[in-house]
Amino acid sequence: MSEPAPATECAPDRPSERSGGPTRFARYAYPPNARGLCGPSDHAALLEYAAAGTVDGGLVELARGFEGAWPYLELLAGAAGLDDPLGNEVVEAYWLGSALSDRVGVADLGNHLDDRFRRRAGGSWDRIEAAIGAGAGVCHQFHVFAVYPWVGLLRSGARDHALHILDRCRIRWGRVLEIDGMSAVVRSQPLRFDDGVLALGPPTEEVAMVASNRYRLDASVAAGDLVSLHWDWICERISPQQVAQLRARTAHHLTPHHAIALG
Repeated sequence: MSEPAPATECAPDRPSERSGGPTRFARYAYPPNARGLCGPSDHAALLEYAAAGTVDGGLVELARGFEGAWPYLELLAGAAGLDDPLGNEVVEAYWLGSALSDRVGVADLGNHLDDRFRRRAGGSWDRIEAAIGAGAGVCHQFHVFAVYPWVGLLRSGARDHALHILDRCRIRWGRVLEIDGMSAVVRSQPLRFDDGVLALGPPTEEVAMVASNRYRLDASVAAGDLVSLHWDWICERISPQQVAQLRARTAHHLTPHHAIALG
């Protein structure tokens, strides 16, 4: 594996514009993987792959180990008639949302989730089934807000914990205000839950990781950039159009037709 760009350097050719699907998958998958929340145990290798931009069989095998995300990638690839679940178009559709996210039919998505989650969901299956019919496409935001149990726990004694998980697990967006070594100050909108309503709060500043030792997920990130965030990390630079996708899909799952999740 080639040596990744040092954390103190910013690559002059803005490499996030040319990164392929496997590398982008690693960028988004690493933050929860490093916390032991999903995927195989070798998170150090995943970080090295993301930083170096190297793609080989080892990275593909790591990606297959994400039992939550990989089946969605296969579903999206199939809907697009593509052979590679790690194709750039497929990976973007899953993590950020795109037109491809909407190409999976309601029946196909329902069957897919029925096979994977009905037994585990128990009484909350009705909530998942309602979300399938309500749309918003196959993407990570759909999984976080419609399939994960955390929305249903907002009225429980674990409300603060559930809100934290939802906010960190969704893919967020923000603007980098400054970078200081291995961390950055980012202006973003956190989730809030007030009077039974789950919504985006006012913009605030948060500190996010941009590097661990000499490894960056995206070495091109600089002050002023729009970026995506997952858990405590900046994943990559994104465009205003990609922000619009994230915003729209997030808003969809926070609208009243999902009130069943909070009832």
